[in-house]
Amino acid sequence: MLTCKEVSRLVSESLDQRLPFGQRVAMRLHLLMCRACRAYKNRMLLLRKILWLYAAGKGVSSEIKLSEKVRDRIKHLLSQNYPF
Repeated sequence: MLTCKEVSRLVSESLDQRLPFGQRVAMRLHLLMCRACRAYKNRMLLLRKILWLYAAGKGVSSEIKLSEKVRDRIKHLLSQNYPF
């Protein structure tokens, strides 16, 4: 079985490219059992959507529910050219 570290790498890779069948299956099995990795995947998907909306000039959509504190933190980091 994959470790959480391996799954976090695969989640990131899966955002950019289609993973081989064996890796997709192993990752999905791990995600079924690991709440932390599921949360990580969901956060990565949300972050990708927020950044895509920002890059498209649409700002943060009203369908994305973020606290004011989180919105301010994201705006601050983006305005500072934060090195991700």
